[in-house]
Amino acid sequence: MGPKEVLELAKKNGAEMVDLKFMDLPGLWQHFSVPMHQLKESSFEEGFGFDGSSIRGWQPIHASDMLVVPDPDTGKIDPFMKPATLSLICNIVDPITKEPYSRDPRWVARKAEAHLKKTGLADTAYFGPEAEFFIFDDIRCHQDEHSGYYYLDSKEGFWNSGREENPNLGYKPRYKEGYFPAPPMDSQHNLRAEMVMELEALGLRIEAQHHEVATAGQAEIDLKFLSLVQMGDSLMWFKYVLKNVAIRNNKTVTFMPKPIFGDNGSGMHVHVSLWKAGKALFAGKGYGGLSDMALHFAAGVFRHARAICAFTNPTTNSYRRLVPGFEAPINLAYSSRNRSAGIRIPMYSPKPEAKRLEIRFPDPSCNGYLAFSALLMAGLDGIEKKIPPGEPLDKDIYGLTPEELKNVPNTPASLEESLKALEEDHGFLLKGDVFTQDLIDMWVEYKMDHEVSPMRLRPTPWEFALYFDC
Repeated sequence: MGPKEVLELAKKNGAEMVDLKFMDLPGLWQHFSVPMHQLKESSFEEGFGFDGSSIRGWQPIHASDMLVVPDPDTGKIDPFMKPATLSLICNIVDPITKEPYSRDPRWVARKAEAHLKKTGLADTAYFGPEAEFFIFDDIRCHQDEHSGYYYLDSKEGFWNSGREENPNLGYKPRYKEGYFPAPPMDSQHNLRAEMVMELEALGLRIEAQHHEVATAGQAEIDLKFLSLVQMGDSLMWFKYVLKNVAIRNNKTVTFMPKPIFGDNGSGMHVHVSLWKAGKALFAGKGYGGLSDMALHFAAGVFRHARAICAFTNPTTNSYRRLVPGFEAPINLAYSSRNRSAGIRIPMYSPKPEAKRLEIRFPDPSCNGYLAFSALLMAGLDGIEKKIPPGEPLDKDIYGLTPEELKNVPNTPASLEESLKALEEDHGFLLKGDVFTQDLIDMWVEYKMDHEVSPMRLRPTPWEFALYFDC
């Protein structure tokens, strides 16, 4: 879709406003709006000015002026804004040099796609994330110098099985038994269906929706695979739609990986495959029906997993999920069908075009543009260097003894550990100027200063239970 078609779309739908959306470095959409008469064909080259120093992880105050340049291919009518509003995802440009901004996550994804083509190994990388999330009825949190707490609630929460609800009708999923009984136990089917309808109306294609394992409204909606930048855009629409549909139903959605103690956390299994000239490249005669290319890709992901976790599992809360001894895929091994492995080879279909890797350790708190780009760059490094994948692990990993597991590497145990790994191992990300040293340095600095260090300073409620009497 070109600028003329976008303007025609706006006119056809009676749009009175234009919403300009873009992503900050950590991974949240930012936006501002202008009246429809401000958008002209020239706007798709000239852009709109804004203050880049107010965006997380971006410009210093003495060099704050930046431009958002709308991408006409992303034009959609926003389903939540009034009056009728044309929504455009934007790229970020320096107003002086007119160069793309190195810390714009979407620019990283665009460069990753270009680098893939330049290698000649493939021309398209497809990504299909399965983002899990929670739907809650109430969330309260607070911490100051002398107090701190959080409080979550859900009508579905099994902890409410004895609450007076006048009447309490039961049908609350038991802990770890939310996958996936029919209504009335699954009380949120209709809400998830409403989310799916809004997503499909925007042009996104959905493969399935269902309740997930945990009590209290854990859910999953699966996006049909798309190329890297398209999926980065779609994941942002996905989060935006789910949050806004929930709000208009007086509920709230979180993609926080581990909001509930003692029940399953939310992961984001990412299905990946490479294609060239319309041909699937991951199908072959190797283990699980995979090609050598696919196995080398998996080996590259494992080789650099501790570093790429800084992007695929980018919050301190991510490592409340990636804990040894539970169901999270912390072990960096591959296997067909085995869901306890870091990479699973789905065996639903023998068709070559269905052959893919399911990378299971990422979570939905990530910035999709950066996470998908990091996974691609790690996999390409494995292919280029022909890194051997090692032997598959077809046993139940959680049933193995410490002796059997000693040679199986793990994901990092904390965000700080993953950031240190990124500092030590990022050369593969710099190839093709996909990631820049500036972006990596800012990512580490931002995460340490705004997340890791503040968490170190604050006592938690459980520490009082453990240590107040010491």
